[in-house]
Order: sequence, then C-alpha cells, then structure tokens
Amino acid sequence: MNRFTGKTVLVTGGTSGMGFATAHRLVAEGARVIVTGRTRTRLDSAVRELGPHASGIVADAADLVATDALIETVRDRHGRLDSLFANAGTGTFLPFEDITEPDFDHGVDVNLKGVFFTIQKALPLLVDGGSVVINASWTLHRGNGVLTLYSATKAAVHNLARTLAASFAPRGIRVNSVSPGYIDTPMYPVAELTAAEAEAVIGRIVAGRFGRPEEVAAAVAFLASGDASYINGQDLVIDGGLVGAVPA
Repeated sequence: MNRFTGKTVLVTGGTSGMGFATAHRLVAEGARVIVTGRTRTRLDSAVRELGPHASGIVADAADLVATDALIETVRDRHGRLDSLFANAGTGTFLPFEDITEPDFDHGVDVNLKGVFFTIQKALPLLVDGGSVVINASWTLHRGNGVLTLYSATKAAVHNLARTLAASFAPRGIRVNSVSPGYIDTPMYPVAELTAAEAEAVIGRIVAGRFGRPEEVAAAVAFLASGDASYINGQDLVIDGGLVGAVPA
C-alpha cells in the first residue's frame, strides 16, 4: 500500500508502543515520518529501526517551549505536514482520593495541554485536506475507580477532536480520535501481569485476548488516509469488544 507516498506525518510519543507501531506502518506505506520522544537514546534507537524515511526530534509534550522548537524544526526540515498523530500521553492510575495536585498537573499537562497545544502549533503547517488523529482511550466510555484522572483527560481530548473537526472544516482538515482497549505496550506490559490478573482482564474482552500495537496502528493509518475522507469528529474504539459487548 502506498497511501502516504509523498506525505509527511508527525507522530508524537513515537519511540515505543502504539506510537512506534504507527510510525512503522506509515513508513511502510510511503510516508516521511517525524517521531518525538523525551530521551535522545530511545529516539535514536527508534529512528534507526524505522529506517531512512524517519527522523526524530526530542520533545516533551508537556513542555510548550519544546513544542515550539519541535514545530519550528519540522517547518525548517519539511515545510508542511499532511497528518498528525497526537499520541504522546501518560497514565496516572490511582484511586481518586490518593491523587495529589502534582499528579493532577502532570496528567493534564501531558494528556490534555500537550495534545491541545501540539495541534494548535502544528496547525499552520497542516495542509488543507490534511488530518489529525488523537489517541484517546476506551476508558472515556466506561467508569473505572482507579482511572479517574486518566479517563477525564482522555474524555477531554475526544471532545477536542469533535470540536476541532468543526473548527477546521473550512480547510478540509479532518480530526478524529482512537480509543484503544487493553493493548500490550510499555505503558501496559501484559508480561508483568499475574496469570490471575491477565485472566480477569481477558474475561471482559469478547475477542478473548489483548490487543497489539500494530492493530491500533492500522486504525490510525486508516483515519489519517484518504480512505477515511468522510469520517470526521468520530471516535474509533479498538478494544476487541470490551466496551460494546459482553462475552458469552
């Protein structure tokens, strides 16, 4: 497939997990991909694996000065963006009563403020008819007692996708979100679960297994491509049936 030949795509948080898998998928489909990460070592390793059509820029999504520098570097190197995958995020998995103000600030800074301003600052580089995909979460669709802060930030960025779809409509820029379920990533390492924990989670998933980053990447690539030209302001849940169905 060559849906992204000649196109330039920015993937934030692209050194591991769903971000890296998406960058890999986009490169395979012909894109020039810029990935971001917080550490030079991990970034260089990811770029080496992605190959010559990928480049990396050190940036922390919560740092607006770093975001300004990121966008200026993209402007200098490429002059434009065809798509953006706002993927960088963090998890604060604590009971509501245990969340501190620093916890709150960090979660909101990365998951909401970082996404908001990355898109805002990238907007002048996005071509008319381009696309934005935001990584939300299945947790915005269901309540979970240890995911209060995380779920709230993910619900916020999904709503942001819908409002930006309306805001960017005059330029034909589509904005959608994806809501992954239990995906085996460094943020949710399945290998570290006990057998009982894994069994309990899988028991709630109709597909009967954990998801793979590559499955999220395929969905992001679809939404970012012209194949999704009439999909706008939507949330695509990639969860093996966790939210929408009950296992038999």
